[in-house]
Amino acid sequence: MRNIFLRAVAVLIPAVMLLTGCTSGESDSSSGTSKSISVLTPYLGNAATKDVIDKFKAEGKKRGWDVNVTDTAGDFNKLNSAFQDAVAQKPAAIVLGSGDPTQISLGLKSAKAAGIPVFAIDAAPADGITANVTSDNADLGKKSAEEMVKLLGGKGSIVMLTHDPHPGVKARTEAAKKVFDKAGIKIIASKHVNVPGPVEDARNSVQDLLTSDAGKFTGIWGGWDEPALGATQALLAANVSNVQVVGVDGQDFAIAEIDKGGPFKATIKQDWSAIAAKTADLIAAYLKDKETPDPQEVEIPGVLYEGKQ
Repeated sequence: MRNIFLRAVAVLIPAVMLLTGCTSGESDSSSGTSKSISVLTPYLGNAATKDVIDKFKAEGKKRGWDVNVTDTAGDFNKLNSAFQDAVAQKPAAIVLGSGDPTQISLGLKSAKAAGIPVFAIDAAPADGITANVTSDNADLGKKSAEEMVKLLGGKGSIVMLTHDPHPGVKARTEAAKKVFDKAGIKIIASKHVNVPGPVEDARNSVQDLLTSDAGKFTGIWGGWDEPALGATQALLAANVSNVQVVGVDGQDFAIAEIDKGGPFKATIKQDWSAIAAKTADLIAAYLKDKETPDPQEVEIPGVLYEGKQ
């Protein structure tokens, strides 16, 4: 009896070990269990950035990843330091959650030296960026400017609310300017909007313009929805009803404001769910085979929203 028991155990132990090994391998390759992903951003105070990072965290949770987020509140020196701190923790990958890669060259170099891949959401291609997933920002700028030209009946003067440190907003601004120039729309002012606090900063800028340049503009183009909201608040507070506002992002607060039928007339919606999912897919594929994505930049189109139809 004892011999029979020992023979049974001898057969079962290798079988159990084999089964356990197969199950563990499947978990690591398919779901990314126990993978640590560091998300670093200077713009978590921006609604769109927070939205896409929240969606990416949800994608990571589906894959069993441990996703940690660090925000530097617009401070790129701190962002470089945050990269170096993250590298010391040896995550499987780092994600740049929006921002200009040229301002974090030290951080990117530290990640590259450590062999840690850096993926970007809503940023730009650069040395040290394994892949960037973003909207087609030039198209967003073009579509939003075309909508403004239509709202103005093809003539008039506008104010632009911009933020050049963000590659995406800069690309939108440049594309929008081309549309306005071609249409003969005059840009009387281009105002940089600070982040954090873009709604308040834009509101203050527009309030000043309503005093210094009253009646000189009939449109306000916002490089993203928060400045457009701030501009709308300034117009409503001043009881100005003949100035049209257009934004970009398609955030819930912008959709709600547009649906009220006030100065905020339209926005171009970014597909943040698709951007977050695509970024997670690229990371999962890279962690599995270590091959650089081709192409290294994925651009996803946006859609015009101009109110309930």
